[in-house]
Amino acid sequence: MATATQQRRARAQEGAIAAAPTRDKGLLRSFLERDRLRAGYAVADLEEREFAKSRWGVASAGGEPIAVALEYGGLTPQPLFVMGDPDGIVAILRDVIKPRLAYLAADESLLPAVAGLYRIDAGPPMVRMAVDRRTFAPVAGPVQRLAPPDIVDLNRLYGLGFAGWLPADSIANGVYYGVRIAGRLVAAAGTHVVSPEGRIAAVGNVMTHADFRGRGFAKQTTSAVTQELLRTCDDVVLNVRADNPPALAAYRALGYRDHCHFEERLVHRRGSAPWDSIVAYFTRALLRPKES
Repeated sequence: MATATQQRRARAQEGAIAAAPTRDKGLLRSFLERDRLRAGYAVADLEEREFAKSRWGVASAGGEPIAVALEYGGLTPQPLFVMGDPDGIVAILRDVIKPRLAYLAADESLLPAVAGLYRIDAGPPMVRMAVDRRTFAPVAGPVQRLAPPDIVDLNRLYGLGFAGWLPADSIANGVYYGVRIAGRLVAAAGTHVVSPEGRIAAVGNVMTHADFRGRGFAKQTTSAVTQELLRTCDDVVLNVRADNPPALAAYRALGYRDHCHFEERLVHRRGSAPWDSIVAYFTRALLRPKES
């Protein structure tokens, strides 16, 4: 009897896999909900505000979806998420979603499939963590909800750790909490995406000024953001580097649990222009804030 891998290869060789662009939210949601915590960011990107900025591809075999890919628009490198059957992912990336340079989020098992079309930079493994009302263990602290006028102070704080400036509406459309000492914003945590429809959100942009670390501010601000989100969301997720034990311990203390390990890698389309490598050099260190 043929193995599952042999069956997939035979299916691909027979041309039984079809890849196409899609805007069918029902199809996408049904597929992503097979593992909503793994696909948390993608589920949230089905919200109309985010959906308008995204491109989606689906691969099908025998009329059934077997893989999905999401490319989120914006400055290069664009975020690229893939999930599902490796041969289906190859079909989507070959025929539908074809960025020259992207920041890939994928299970490690899918990297060999992606490698046929992209050169993959080295990078540390990541952990997707998740919390819900049942597991959440809040921690109190001197935190305050940030408002849109705080965007200047927030970007000043983030500018110390990474160069990704937040747009003015980030606070208005998300949830941000911070700690001020003598009026100065020294720590903050916020959100990447919030999905009222999907009832899921992603915490991120956790940052503490180097002079104020070791006081529990990262845990306190993350706790406040998570508590606010869990009023309307069933699940809250976040990403953390697997080689960052202090951050992992802090999030676990709040009730976050490891859901899966995955890879975040800068990938370059094979045969793309050398300029992409130059861009990649300057963006590699700017992709994620330091977590503390």
